[in-house]
Amino acid sequence: MLVHCANVADPYATVEVRNPNDREAVFMVKMSFKDARGFAIAGTGNEVSVPAKGRTTLRVPAVSTGRVEQIAHCEVEHRAVADR
Repeated sequence: MLVHCANVADPYATVEVRNPNDREAVFMVKMSFKDARGFAIAGTGNEVSVPAKGRTTLRVPAVSTGRVEQIAHCEVEHRAVADR
C-alpha cells in the first residue's frame, strides 16, 4: 500500500507491506514513478522482510531517477510477491 509518493521535498516513496502468513517472509515490492501524463519515469523492485502477521514500512528512493521534480504520482503493485 502506498503511504507517500516521492516529491522534491521528500524524494522517497513510502510503502507499507503486510504479511498475512503465519511465518516471516521476504516480499518483492514493485513500483513505478510516473509523470503528469502517466508515463513511467522509472520503475523499481525491492525486497523487504516482513514478520509473520505483521507489516513493514519501506522507503524507496526516487533520487536515482534524476528527475524527481517530474514525478506526479507513484504506483505500487497491489500484491507483493513472496520471494521466500
